[in-house]
Amino acid sequence: MALITDHSSLSPKYPSPPPYYHGTRIDFKVGDLIGAGYLTNYGTGKKANHVYFAATLEAATWGAELAQGEGRPRIYLVEPTGPYTDDPNLTDKKFPGNPTKSYRSKEPLRILGEVPSWTGHSPEQLKLMHDHLERLKQQGIAAVDD
Repeated sequence: MALITDHSSLSPKYPSPPPYYHGTRIDFKVGDLIGAGYLTNYGTGKKANHVYFAATLEAATWGAELAQGEGRPRIYLVEPTGPYTDDPNLTDKKFPGNPTKSYRSKEPLRILGEVPSWTGHSPEQLKLMHDHLERLKQQGIAAVDD
């Protein structure tokens, strides 16, 4: 699979230049591919039809901190290997347009490296977000529309 270096043709509606980030608790190595078909980061118990990424470190930070699993939160620099679209979980449903520059793809993301240091959210912010996600779950509202 060839590296895609000209990303402008992949998402003409909201093109965001690299870098792109993916937050998770899984330990990946440079060159690994993150693809669809694995359990979602958010504990739905379902396999994801897409792989998610963002052009903002803030969005990736939430992804890393909220991801399921026992590993430490990590943020990777990634490169999409195919077409991608706006993430409908964060665009228009929650935020008009795409201010978080969040995307999803059915094609894998290639790991280019790990972000060595980043600042997480406060324990209070994390608790508020976890409480919000739990309320949505209790109401039968999926956190991820995949």
